[in-house]
Amino acid sequence: MISSRLKYPILLSILAAAVTLALKWVAYSLTGSVGLFSEAAESATNLLAALTALVALWYAAKPVDPTHTYGHEKIEYFSSGLEGVLIIAAAAFVGTHAVLRLFNPVNLEHLPLGTFITVAAALINLVVGQILLRAGRANESIVLEADGQHLMADVWTSLGVVAGLGLVWLTNILWLDPLLGLVVAAHVAWTGFGLIWTSFNGLMDHALPDQELAAVRRAIVAHLEPGMDFHALRTRQAGSRRFADFHLLVPGVFTVRRAHEITKQIEDAIGTALPGIEVTVHVEPIEDRAAWEDSELVPLEQAARRAEQGGESSRGANHGGT
Repeated sequence: MISSRLKYPILLSILAAAVTLALKWVAYSLTGSVGLFSEAAESATNLLAALTALVALWYAAKPVDPTHTYGHEKIEYFSSGLEGVLIIAAAAFVGTHAVLRLFNPVNLEHLPLGTFITVAAALINLVVGQILLRAGRANESIVLEADGQHLMADVWTSLGVVAGLGLVWLTNILWLDPLLGLVVAAHVAWTGFGLIWTSFNGLMDHALPDQELAAVRRAIVAHLEPGMDFHALRTRQAGSRRFADFHLLVPGVFTVRRAHEITKQIEDAIGTALPGIEVTVHVEPIEDRAAWEDSELVPLEQAARRAEQGGESSRGANHGGT
């Protein structure tokens, strides 16, 4: 079942998308503005994306099962990517319409009323977008954050369209309206590509951010005893869940109980640094050569350590010479 902390914000997003779509379509019907048509098209993608996000959150909340032993949270990245594709599709549609109108401008009507309706819709999106962003960050939900970013992008494009319609009303330069439509389409497309990139990183098991990765390393190093080491550290994130695994190298004379005690201490320390993270530790004898050849990550880590030590030596030499 979807947590209420996630369900209510996304239901609010669906309601806001439906209301703003209706408002913007009325504004477009009154004015005939291609800029407002682009706004209505973006609200339509908002509604479809919010419905998709609701389904994604429902699926992600399902518990682990025999065929999904890591859970179902990765669907959140798929949802984010789909939202990005929908946004780009809307941008292409709006851009095409704007180009056609650029060569065949038409007179706009009822601009003050259409502008007022658009501002009202933008205010709704502003409030709901902020609620979604805060809920997404608090619950580490990429779905809510993506939806919030989408709504905030809509707010900025709405303000741009309103400003442009004001210029059209004051100057009667009709080609400004389709030009605004093209600017909106470009901005919307940029937002869509950003969401797709975020989704791609998640689906490709991108490592945790550097700050969190450093916290994991510090937690491990703090509990290493003399004659111990670690390597092959891997991290990833699926929705709000984080995962880390690494090889713990201990003296071969250690008993299973002793190795387990140290492993538990390290797992607890990592969990304190990053609450909720799931840690898997593979214990190996440090004297065994095979323990240093069982992961493709080991040579990369050793090269990084040498580079770091070389940098520290260089800084020390420079400091000693001053």
